[in-house]
Amino acid sequence: MVNNKDFIQRLEKILKEYELSASTFADKIQVGRATISHILSGRNKPSLDFVMKIVQTFSQVDLYWLLEGKGTFPKTEEHSTFTPTTNSIKQYPNSTKETSEDKDATTTIANSLYHHESSKKIKRIIIFMEDGTFESYETS
Repeated sequence: MVNNKDFIQRLEKILKEYELSASTFADKIQVGRATISHILSGRNKPSLDFVMKIVQTFSQVDLYWLLEGKGTFPKTEEHSTFTPTTNSIKQYPNSTKETSEDKDATTTIANSLYHHESSKKIKRIIIFMEDGTFESYETS
């Protein structure tokens, strides 16, 4: 789970690195200025949409670094935050019905997490819950 205080510190580091005010940053990632203010003050937690807008707008921001503080900022080419093995993923039928919006978000997240030299693309991501259930997402 994302620690809000640590997330705020990382967000402030991004603002400082790019020499942006909170208002300018909000405009760049296309969110309301109040959204940034509420997150920086600790009033609100960041949404997935907010986080993804940052990662998509600023290519040097690593998703895992932003969420968990793991990795580096700015990103380095040598640093890889996620390296799945093909043997670690088992195939199961989909457990939920997906919308096209879910598929777009899954594809974006998958591409952000998986940096690989080859032209291989992620086909399916399966998330296993503690209670034994799972959700399967297919990229487009």
